[in-house]
Amino acid sequence: MNLKKYVIALLALTLAGCNVEDKGKEVKNKTPKNVILLISDGTGLSQISSAFFFKDTEPNYKRFEHIGLINTSSSRQDVTDSAAGATAFASGVKTYNGAIGVADDTTTVKNIVEIVSKKNINTGLIATSSITHATPASFFAHVEERGMAEAIAEQMAASGVDYFAGGGLKYFNKRKDNRNLLEELKQQDFTVDTISLKDFSAIKNNKKVGYLLADKAMLKIQDGRGDFLSDATNQAIQFLSQDNSNFFMMSEGSQIDWGGHDNDAPYLISELIDFDNTIGKVLDFAEKDGNTLVVVTSDHETGGFTLRSSQKEGDNGKMHSDYTKVGTSFSTGGHSATLIPVFAYGPGSEEFIGVYENNDIFHKILKVTGW
Repeated sequence: MNLKKYVIALLALTLAGCNVEDKGKEVKNKTPKNVILLISDGTGLSQISSAFFFKDTEPNYKRFEHIGLINTSSSRQDVTDSAAGATAFASGVKTYNGAIGVADDTTTVKNIVEIVSKKNINTGLIATSSITHATPASFFAHVEERGMAEAIAEQMAASGVDYFAGGGLKYFNKRKDNRNLLEELKQQDFTVDTISLKDFSAIKNNKKVGYLLADKAMLKIQDGRGDFLSDATNQAIQFLSQDNSNFFMMSEGSQIDWGGHDNDAPYLISELIDFDNTIGKVLDFAEKDGNTLVVVTSDHETGGFTLRSSQKEGDNGKMHSDYTKVGTSFSTGGHSATLIPVFAYGPGSEEFIGVYENNDIFHKILKVTGW
């Protein structure tokens, strides 16, 4: 065989190999069966960056290839709150700060849980706050003001939620109207636990599952919450995906935001690392499953958190920057208007590249799933 024929044959074999690889990739499902939305409340790029400096192991944020940015402003305010931010994610509309599941004119808007549960898609919600808090509430309730926790709790029993876990027990069983919503949940096929997460084997045959494990919010990581967020998220995946069922779930690392409000860097960082661990569990499932879209983002940034050089006293007694060690600082006790990163993995993840509005998250999820 002369050189020309040899080169042609080699090219043909190479192209054939590429075609096999391409066909293998094409076989992989391009339409996700499942969607897991992970929300780190109050988390901007600096909060995320803290995992790269303060976590003992490799951050799971590094595992994403498709990354975008969202503008989080609400309908009336440049700086959003969690209620308007979560309503944008859950229902695809911009609304005013404080609104839960209602538009700017206070009319009710359908959320993704209501939409997909009618299509026999299982749904779940997890939070380290009360389950009636702004972010989880926006995925099952409709009220004009986020502080209406008892009114929010009333709506869980009739919602399309199949699994939930968080705090907020007092809004179900220690109410001003003396209603016992735990009984109403049981009447709607919920098995409710107020003590601890059970083994999956103990709940897998239940129709619906609810955990209310604190009167208000769950404990801080620093105070002994343990692996609740990753464990509940993992259990929800197991429960919702039984019998090869499709599912949507939202899991929130709620207290990153509270560390920002308190200008408490150790609190913030410990909660962020806990959230990053949860990302790892979710990505492990999604990589093995191959049919799950994972979207990780935040409603807004809190605290104007900055990773700066640490401060060191010099020989002259004056403080100066020490660039060998990372320090932290805050510029506010409230929220900021900075753009927020979006990380996506799995079928349809390319859709989340770019710069867009926070309510586009909802529309992109419905677009790539066909829901």
